[in-house]
Amino acid sequence: MFKKVDHIGIAVNSIDEALKFFRDALGLEVESIEEVPDQKVRIAFLPVGETHIELLEPTAPDSNVAKFLEKKGEGIHHIALNAPDIEAALGTLKDRGVALIDSEPRIGAGNKKIAFMHPKGTHRVLMEICQDAD
Repeated sequence: MFKKVDHIGIAVNSIDEALKFFRDALGLEVESIEEVPDQKVRIAFLPVGETHIELLEPTAPDSNVAKFLEKKGEGIHHIALNAPDIEAALGTLKDRGVALIDSEPRIGAGNKKIAFMHPKGTHRVLMEICQDAD
């Protein structure tokens, strides 16, 4: 159902400040930075092999990432698994009784189809499923 860990999302107050560590200290390269207006976030992608680190900076105080930062502070926000067929993966998860935040995929960063599983059924880890853009 899943072919790899696509990315690890890390909530940060400021991408520019976070890059002082991830880019300048670790030597990771920034592949791209984009804004996803409907999710109210700015995202930086830093590849590490086949996986990416995804830095998430809120662009509005009412965004999910802003609420996460307010409650928990900076840190790991989610883990994303890449599925070749997100609709089939969501159907299988639903059949297996996994609680879903998104029963249908929506468009996320990089024009990928994305959907989230609810942390109450994933041992308190926000899990994302994503499918590469066509």
